[in-house]
Amino acid sequence: MIVLRRIDNSCNMARFYALSIERSLFGESILIRRWGRIGTHGQRREDWFRASGDAAAALGDWVGRKERRGYQLIGGSRPALTA
Repeated sequence: MIVLRRIDNSCNMARFYALSIERSLFGESILIRRWGRIGTHGQRREDWFRASGDAAAALGDWVGRKERRGYQLIGGSRPALTA
């Protein structure tokens, strides 16, 4: 699981964005995205992919989008994404 957060006290902003890839019972890859205010359960969305490489590419795209918007990875460096 990859967790990003964005905290800006001047705007009273404390948000998280979590991403993970899981397998379905049918062998498909599911990109699970959760987001919201820190301390809440937030919202959840599942995107289904037939190939695990496609799910990994989508995960990388989402991490890049969130980093450009000011989110920071929790735990340091960006993980290597493999198919």
